Amino acid sequence: MDKFQEMQSFVAIVDAGSFVRAADALETSKAAVSRHLAELEHRLGVRLLNRTTRKLSLTDDGQSFYHRCTEIIAAVNNAECELSSRSTQASGLLRISVPVTFGIRYLAPLWGVFLGLHPKITLDVALADRTVDLVEDGIDLAIRISESPHPNLIGRKLASTRIILCASPTYLERKGVPKYPQELADHDVISYTYWTSRDEWKFDGPDGPVIVKTHPRLFTNNGDTCRAAALQHQGIILQPSFLVEDDLRSGALQEILPSYKSVELGIYAIYASRRQLPLKLRHLIDFLVDAFRQPAWVD
Repeated sequence: MDKFQEMQSFVAIVDAGSFVRAADALETSKAAVSRHLAELEHRLGVRLLNRTTRKLSLTDDGQSFYHRCTEIIAAVNNAECELSSRSTQASGLLRISVPVTFGIRYLAPLWGVFLGLHPKITLDVALADRTVDLVEDGIDLAIRISESPHPNLIGRKLASTRIILCASPTYLERKGVPKYPQELADHDVISYTYWTSRDEWKFDGPDGPVIVKTHPRLFTNNGDTCRAAALQHQGIILQPSFLVEDDLRSGALQEILPSYKSVELGIYAIYASRRQLPLKLRHLIDFLVDAFRQPAWVD
């Protein structure tokens, strides 16, 4: 039996969650997929899957072997893509989801460059700060700004951004400069509604973690709106360095409590699977990784 075929069937069963769906994905029969798994387990001398009438689950050995198999399959697929790319030009539609502010400021100038390099590729770029479901929404690639990529998705890190507490000098002259995070509870703040903690702001200071319950005067799901309100002296914001760095350099905004750090977030290119990565998508991911080797903002 072809060892690679056995691994493909095993991975397909795990990914699909059933023998029938795995067989459909591989365009073969349920019996063939079952036979491949049985022969693989027999040859290895271990059980890889626990099977009941309702559910499939990986054993400890199966979990470890699954990860190694996905790496091997991805490596083979990538090697084939590299060979075929020498004679085949990438083409087709790529659907991309990107955050609004980051998408306008840092990604919009890149799309034309990418299209110039790959004239047979078409891009459909949707800007939204909500988290989309890549599979359900038919998205090939999403740019996400988070502490870590989703555990069930693949993420290539493009850059990092520090989350900075800041306000305008005019506001701080009027209301006073906080010396400790707890004082934020008595200040006007502008809250970004997509933060997972909402109006509870978390910091890591000289004496350890601190959580402050703030009382926002403005809630908004858009970072540019937060920034605009801060520039109009309406309160304190907690926003990424790529959004406020120019304002900090010019003095329009002033960092507050620099010894109390908020989180540092990664900026990731997220996609659904390493298996059979289309050439057009691989070109886009490599292009973005290269474009962000030296981010335009400075942390």
